[in-house]
Amino acid sequence: MGAIEKFQEIYENRGDYIRGWKEKNPDGKVIGCFCTYVPEEIAYAGGVLTTRLLGSHEIEDATAPHIFGMFCPFCRDVLAQGLKGRANYLDGICDANCCMHLLQAFEAWALNVKPEPKVFRVDMPCQVQNPHAIQFLTGEAECFKKDIEEWMGKKITNDDLDRAIDVFNENRRLMKQIYELRKADNPPITGLECMYMVVSGQLMDKKDHNVLLKEALKELKNRKLDRDPGTRLMIIGSENDDVEFISMLESGMTLPSTVVIDEMCTGTRAFWEEVIPKENRMEAIAERYINRTPCPAKDFPNRIRFQRALKFAKEWNVEGVLTLQQKFCDPHELDIPSLRKFFEENGLKTYFLELDVTVPVGQFSTRVEAFIESLMLDII
Repeated sequence: MGAIEKFQEIYENRGDYIRGWKEKNPDGKVIGCFCTYVPEEIAYAGGVLTTRLLGSHEIEDATAPHIFGMFCPFCRDVLAQGLKGRANYLDGICDANCCMHLLQAFEAWALNVKPEPKVFRVDMPCQVQNPHAIQFLTGEAECFKKDIEEWMGKKITNDDLDRAIDVFNENRRLMKQIYELRKADNPPITGLECMYMVVSGQLMDKKDHNVLLKEALKELKNRKLDRDPGTRLMIIGSENDDVEFISMLESGMTLPSTVVIDEMCTGTRAFWEEVIPKENRMEAIAERYINRTPCPAKDFPNRIRFQRALKFAKEWNVEGVLTLQQKFCDPHELDIPSLRKFFEENGLKTYFLELDVTVPVGQFSTRVEAFIESLMLDII
């Protein structure tokens, strides 16, 4: 089995991987993270594995007593994994004040999931453009560090933090190298394979992930896919790790297409920027999370991510943009009209799709094919 296939295996069997990690690291503990704003380097420096909490894309009814039905399907799907006992390998959970819906899922998990987890909270500033945001998050990072130290019963030294930062920065650089390969006319890796790569990295030990990324780079050097890449698409918007949806785009339609780049928290938004080392490690980590490509819940008053997304679209030679929103996701719902207008003013056509726990593949494929046809007519 090659590295590309291993990414998929870990994505599909994350519980097995994490249980195996705990056997190899009997003194280690595992925290489930509700958001990519959790400063994972700090936990990692203390011997804690951080793993992202995701859903299963299955219809569920376990969350109804605990969370509003009008909250996004993603947060309900995540909570369902805890209520159904599917994440019983966790020792703790952590939220980073990302959005109201996930915060509700986090609090419901803390109150109702057994065995009762250790609960951590990092208050990521809502206004990342505020001049005091870095100072505030530096203080939050210090508190998080102390909480981890008390929990693990040992001090986190500067050397520990430096090692963690090095591992995470290497991880980011390696994934960016693989993303660069997607600029090719016929990319050696599909959008689905890249999703497996990025999300598996959010689930597993970054050191192990780095080993696989290096193997993948060797494999991709001479890899040629026997497929028509078709229309070059960008996907942007809410969290999306829906295998069926991305498979539909790349292999389930009459008209071929390939997802060549993304801007979402299961993609570039989570890993693109590195920690720039400095004497104050907590401040360096805080600067990275404040200055990374922001979630729309925090991207105001200026919309920084629009220009960054446009830069991606131009560099990866994107022909059309799919804007995705989890149903009831307020931050993206408010963001998308301006985002679509911005792209179209810059010569890129967009098409909007609303995601639920499961997606209507037949309906979506018809709609996306019509969008691709319109792009082809423009070229003619």
